[in-house]
Amino acid sequence: MSRPLLLSLAAVVLVAGCWLARGAFGRWRGEQAALVYELVSDLRPVLLRLGGALLCGLTATALAVAALLAGRQLAGRQLSGTAGRAAVEAVVGEPVHEVRPVPPSGSPSPQSVAAPHFDSIGHPAEGELLQGSVPGADGRPRTVRVWLPPHYADDPSVRYPVLVLQAATPGHTADADLPDVFDGLASAIKLGRARPFVVVAPAAPTGTEHPCELAAAAPQSLADDDRVRSAVAAAFRTAVPGPAGWAALGVADAAPCAVVAGLARADLYGAAAGVSGRYDPAPLVQAAADAPSGPAPRLLLAAAKADADGLAAAHRLADALHAGPGQAPRAVPRISDVVQDFSPDRERLRLVRLAAQYLDDTLAHPAG
Repeated sequence: MSRPLLLSLAAVVLVAGCWLARGAFGRWRGEQAALVYELVSDLRPVLLRLGGALLCGLTATALAVAALLAGRQLAGRQLSGTAGRAAVEAVVGEPVHEVRPVPPSGSPSPQSVAAPHFDSIGHPAEGELLQGSVPGADGRPRTVRVWLPPHYADDPSVRYPVLVLQAATPGHTADADLPDVFDGLASAIKLGRARPFVVVAPAAPTGTEHPCELAAAAPQSLADDDRVRSAVAAAFRTAVPGPAGWAALGVADAAPCAVVAGLARADLYGAAAGVSGRYDPAPLVQAAADAPSGPAPRLLLAAAKADADGLAAAHRLADALHAGPGQAPRAVPRISDVVQDFSPDRERLRLVRLAAQYLDDTLAHPAG
């Protein structure tokens, strides 16, 4: 029984007891007057009223005690629940919220996927590089590397946008071929040209010598499939997979992989950037033409000022998209040809930094 109800009953019983006690006192005074006048007195009504008043007093006391105990139990439950949540928050470092059931859906949400184990394997560019394994569509494990930006652990409430780093060597991650790629990304963050982001580098699929050609012909073969996205979202504090927080980047031979990801899956990637790439326009235009309707794909095709072949390939692809069938003309490609430096390595660093800035700006200002 609730505490307010117990207190209400106690008050009613107490009032009844007071009324009986008052009646007993009045009747006793009447009997005393009868004795003065030597009349016959009858004390039974007095005793009955006193007994009723005493019973009401005991009942009111019992109800008050019950209400007090109920209040303490409720406070104890609230305190234990608060303490329990505080203890869990102290362990996981994140607020604990009430879990409500959600209706079943066709595909598992990132929160429903068991987070795979990732091991720290280094600290390039002042961040932390971790490696894990995610089962592929064929059931075989695939290597996935994740680079966490500096100060990732400082605020457990922050969620980061994701940059998917495409790879062109079968079975390898992009950083295995370009170990300095994280320096360019970290440079953009350090200079304030891009927000901190989590970099996901899945290994390119095996079974073909040219993963990007396979991706252009069959976009569903991209290394960063639903399993990779769900595993990363479950293991790290990332934005929800989708065009509002995920982008794709490919450097050199991997540039076509990033471009096809942006063209064919604009519903998953808010932007894509190809750096120093060489592109075969026909399969890329076809992938864009067959893409589902949705946000217009936004691309950056960047090459150094001295890279004449790379700039020519970028212009050919942009022209082919504008003249292409289906959804292809909706693509919004931008070409950057201003970067120059004293060495190819320095130019690549600046190009990667430029790409990171473009991707961050595009995610921060989605197309209307």
